[in-house]
Amino acid sequence: MARRRSLTLRGLFIVLAVLAAVAVAERLHILPPGTLDEMLGEETQRPRPPRKQVPAEPPPPAISRPSDRIDYAEVSRQLDRIRVEPERRRGYERSDWPHWLALDGGCLNAREKVLIRDSLRPATLDAKGCSVKGGDWLDPYTGERFTDPQMVDIDHRVPLAEAYASGGFDWSRERRAAYANDTSDPLTLLVASREANRAKGSKGPEDWLPPKRDGICLYVADWILVKARWDLTMDERERVTVGNILSDCRASVGRQR
Repeated sequence: MARRRSLTLRGLFIVLAVLAAVAVAERLHILPPGTLDEMLGEETQRPRPPRKQVPAEPPPPAISRPSDRIDYAEVSRQLDRIRVEPERRRGYERSDWPHWLALDGGCLNAREKVLIRDSLRPATLDAKGCSVKGGDWLDPYTGERFTDPQMVDIDHRVPLAEAYASGGFDWSRERRAAYANDTSDPLTLLVASREANRAKGSKGPEDWLPPKRDGICLYVADWILVKARWDLTMDERERVTVGNILSDCRASVGRQR
């Protein structure tokens, strides 16, 4: 009898420990709100609280680049002001960078806005005007064209993991959300083929360059401008790589004149 009671108490302690762990995970946003209620069978007795919204933080002013022309003097000036520091990749979690949000309160999230902006013809939307159903997109990395939005990704020119490693590890969640959903500057987010975006992954120019060779100079220039705008750093290998590419591109333009 005493042994059975001991087992019962042990089981009760285990259940209480699990419930406490779930409650803590909810408060830390590791589990979605209402998980504990579902486990207790109370999800129908009270409404779930709305998911906490990330308040918008205005992004830094954009560093302009007219059309597809590269102002090498300006890009070089911005490169010179970027600090060279070792990367810090340990601790990166993609979930800590809320993305594809509608920070302005409308129904179009950042992904849909970039699809609309980058389409070569007016994009078609669903009946509610909240989702892109068709358009015409040119991938600057490969030169391929697409009309189905499901066949393209929205690429962070400087990937989220790279932004984290280059100074974003010290950002607030609000600033991370502002970066991850930045539609105020066409250099931060762009439409790219799923294949190219996933081949690029979290790599920088020292490890990945666009397959479309005549797009490399523009890619590197825009990489520099995004890093400078968001006050991100470069490690030594990255700095040498982009510096050399920029010099080669600039020299090539001079030879063509």
